[in-house]
Amino acid sequence: MQPEIVAFFDEDTFTVSYLVVHPETRRAAVIDSVLDFDHASGRTRHASADKIIAHVRSRGLTVDWVLETHVHADHVSAGDYLKHQLGGRSAIGEHVRVVQDAFARIFNTGAEFKTDGRQFDQLFKDGDRFKIGNLDARVIHTPGHTPACITYVIGDAAFVGDTLFMPDYGTARCDFPGGDAAVLYRSIRKLFALPPETRVFLCHDYKAPGRDEYRWETTIAEQRARNVHIHEGVTEAAFVAMRSSRDKTLSMPKLILPSVQINMRAGILPEPESNGVRYLKLPVDGF
Repeated sequence: MQPEIVAFFDEDTFTVSYLVVHPETRRAAVIDSVLDFDHASGRTRHASADKIIAHVRSRGLTVDWVLETHVHADHVSAGDYLKHQLGGRSAIGEHVRVVQDAFARIFNTGAEFKTDGRQFDQLFKDGDRFKIGNLDARVIHTPGHTPACITYVIGDAAFVGDTLFMPDYGTARCDFPGGDAAVLYRSIRKLFALPPETRVFLCHDYKAPGRDEYRWETTIAEQRARNVHIHEGVTEAAFVAMRSSRDKTLSMPKLILPSVQINMRAGILPEPESNGVRYLKLPVDGF
């Protein structure tokens, strides 16, 4: 049996979250959830996550996993909120430790923040396997965008995070700490080795020029034939040159400073200070 996949699109951050369901056992996993965060006011809301919660509860599903494909820099994760509301175990790739170590230095987190991944219930290694009900799932380490990026292959579906976008939009940037365009090329080649009919589910869509609707599902065959950055025949050297040049033109994501601080902690917000207010840091000239 193949998974049932329900997509939830957050247009404010152009993020797609997924609920992956095994219909027979009614067990499920959430992938790449969104906590609504207003950059100007610092206010959080749960509207996006509550849509997932309502869907889960309306169908009587049990959530086994709250999964992240990587430490997102463009939206805040609702992983901790969903765990408290629905249960399940939080998980990410084991190389989150590398990301935590890099950003711990940038944000000067101090000794109280442990960079060993303990904030997550499970750290997946390349090749690890797990279950969602009776669905078989496995992990492919696909770094390049960040060192911790992983792809979840569940049945005939691959959840690739930011590694790939729709074929008419291309591939992820590689200029964040630990990013590497050559490594991304090799990761994508690993994905291209999956069966061509594999369904590919993306974490974002921004509407490529000339396209009027949002899309977030494609296939390995379509990516190999039509991806504007890395279709068949594109060499590693050509891809690295293109990606490096393109990345120099990109501005930092609007939510990178709040999102990384929260997401590397598994979506756990900072503890309130003595006045009852939670605070995030803003490094001046840190990037």
